[in-house]
Amino acid sequence: MGSAPNPGRGRPGSPDGPRDDRGTILVLSQVYVPDPASVGQHMADAAAEMRRRGFAVRVLASARGYDDPTKKYAPREVRDGVNIRRLPLSSFGKGSIPIRLLGQSLFLAQALVRGLFTRGLGGILVSTSPPMCSIVAVIIGAVRRVPVTYWLMDLNPDQMIALGKIKEGSAAARGFEFINRLVLGRARAVVALDRFMAARVLRKLDIRDRLEVMPPWPHEDQLEPIGHEENPFRALHGLAGKFVVMYSGNHGPSNPISTAIEAARRLRERPDIVFMFIGGGLQKREVEAAIAGGASNIVSLPYQPLTEIRHSLSAADLHLVTVGNEIVGIVHPCKVYGAMAVGRPVLLLGPRPSHVADLLERHDFGWQVNHGDAEGMVRTIERAAATGRAAREVMGRRGRELIQRELSKRALCARFGDIVEHGPAAPSGERGHALVEAGVQA
Repeated sequence: MGSAPNPGRGRPGSPDGPRDDRGTILVLSQVYVPDPASVGQHMADAAAEMRRRGFAVRVLASARGYDDPTKKYAPREVRDGVNIRRLPLSSFGKGSIPIRLLGQSLFLAQALVRGLFTRGLGGILVSTSPPMCSIVAVIIGAVRRVPVTYWLMDLNPDQMIALGKIKEGSAAARGFEFINRLVLGRARAVVALDRFMAARVLRKLDIRDRLEVMPPWPHEDQLEPIGHEENPFRALHGLAGKFVVMYSGNHGPSNPISTAIEAARRLRERPDIVFMFIGGGLQKREVEAAIAGGASNIVSLPYQPLTEIRHSLSAADLHLVTVGNEIVGIVHPCKVYGAMAVGRPVLLLGPRPSHVADLLERHDFGWQVNHGDAEGMVRTIERAAATGRAAREVMGRRGRELIQRELSKRALCARFGDIVEHGPAAPSGERGHALVEAGVQA
């Protein structure tokens, strides 16, 4: 899909302003680094890529943490030449839907006003965090007559319907879909993360002439395989001689872990097998409840700093990636790429077909188990533990080589920069043919 990446297309510009009056790229994202949420890290990478191409880049983000609103970030900061403005009263955590909506609404109101008056505006990059941010981008784009690139990190109201938060066909769902069609119709380029997400988008509106399909990149510049004996994370947490099954990332309702928790309970008599759940989110309560109930083989840890992530991810022998049955094509399982980048096998707890199932079937670097099949998960984990480290390393290497060959940050970030700078790469006819070849149907 798209043109070949060309990292040299733009020379680095002066940190004080754009080169050759290229204009300012406005990035709207409630979450941004140093917040550990994945969407913020990817938006930061994209912003830095556009700065390297000579654009001035201005980011509007929240001044407080997405998961932990007690974390405060500098209201003004320059990172990688990118000017960041963090807005007050724009995140109160994720404790409840009303609290999240309040923070999102205040963020959107401030972003709209600031965006309308951004000097030298040449383009807008927006994702789905928060969900309604895209309509703000479209309004700014229409008033200022600049193109909008819409990066779909998830789909709503699809996610809310799948999780039972609203009913399909309700007034809220219809209103959301109206906004979706408006934004999809006005954006110059729309980026979906996998073929399943692209298929859902095309059912909303046929935009195959402006739709790109590409996965998010792993942060492999922060990731590398580290042997267990040299890994300070394993030493710190007493993991010598242990087979570690690790879930690292957001513990949200879109990523059910109940089957994994039950498998851990059934493996309590195996002192050599440890389950580690690293990160945050509403479903972390289920982990804490299992520990309180006597599951001594489960370890719960908060998000790890990006600078330490290579150690924590490499500490695993098997990485758990979960995808809810109803979530395929709605939320993309980004955590699979971190596991691949550190060369560890993957256990998918989720359905076939799905994006991760596709990867496993084509490249053989892990296993798959269905939700509800705790006994099957126990057997698979015991099989993986009995496989031996050398065989697991061969399996994990296949995933890492796929990252290096096709899914590297350098290649994908450069391609994404081409989309933001120039729009979709192929004419309508070619793009429609390419989407059909990839299995995406309207």
